[in-house]
Amino acid sequence: MKRIPILLCFFTFAFCLFLASCKKDSFITSEFAQLNINADTLKYDTVFTTTGSITKSFKIINENNQKLRLSKVKLMGGTSSAYKMNVDGAATHEINNLDIEANDSIYVFVSVTINPNAANLPFVVSDSILINYNGNNRYVQLQAFGQNANFLRNRVLTGNVVWTNNLPYVILGSIRIDTTASLTIQPGCHIYSHADAPFIVDGTLIVNGTHANDVVFTGDRLDEDYKDLPASWPGIYFRGSSKNNLLTYAVVKNAYQAIVTEKPSVNANPKVILHQCTIDNAYDAGILCVNSSLQADNSLISNCGNNIILSYGGVYNFTHCTVAAYSTNYLTHKTPVLNVNN
Repeated sequence: MKRIPILLCFFTFAFCLFLASCKKDSFITSEFAQLNINADTLKYDTVFTTTGSITKSFKIINENNQKLRLSKVKLMGGTSSAYKMNVDGAATHEINNLDIEANDSIYVFVSVTINPNAANLPFVVSDSILINYNGNNRYVQLQAFGQNANFLRNRVLTGNVVWTNNLPYVILGSIRIDTTASLTIQPGCHIYSHADAPFIVDGTLIVNGTHANDVVFTGDRLDEDYKDLPASWPGIYFRGSSKNNLLTYAVVKNAYQAIVTEKPSVNANPKVILHQCTIDNAYDAGILCVNSSLQADNSLISNCGNNIILSYGGVYNFTHCTVAAYSTNYLTHKTPVLNVNN
């Protein structure tokens, strides 16, 4: 008779554990279930056609003490969308019956690639992601500014080439002006180089920018976190055979080494002339000259790891130029703005 209460207590305890287990594993079905989506819009700055964007993400957070089932997570543009989606590790355009554990979350990753078209001006590419649960529809908006461009991959320029400002130029791999070739860049041109794409000059580079229409050289990552990042592309390199280079109202920014000249000029002219130019935010050097020649007037060389380095002698003339460096989020000003050695 004394064993009955003991057995009763044991079965009561087991039954309570069973009920607790069932409650933990059950789903919350209320339309008022707490679901937190930590972004209502993903925005992508200028995305060049065919090159693709960075990947952005948002979290879907189940703030309930029970599981929550997402009936559907859907990229509304479907297979024809410019966007690609990865939900909790699965690359898909739509996923159904996705469970989120109590007080847990999942990630949704999104990227965009824009197909070329005839538009010269930036255009907006939009889509949205539907999150459906317990009869509720929530949306995350997707917005990218796309732009067509002239894409040059591992290109060698020969003859006398002229670039106009009808479309930006995106350099992939590298570009090189051949020994006997020249490249003339008209006012208002924008040249965007990839991280592995140096601008190499063995011939002649003429940049015809104006006060109202600079010619801009920079990296091709224009999204918010990267648009002002030093070392986002290698820079412009004037090599031994290069001659008669003239840059007028050129802006060269965010390079690893913005302007590099090596070896003496092959004629009586300076190898490179900079007129009213801006060299800014280079990681290693704004101007690096190695036993060469350069002339600059009314130009700004600013906020570089080393603004000007003149090594192993040469012939240099700086007139009415401003050379300044201030610490930024990316660069700490610890070196002289001018470093000369022979």
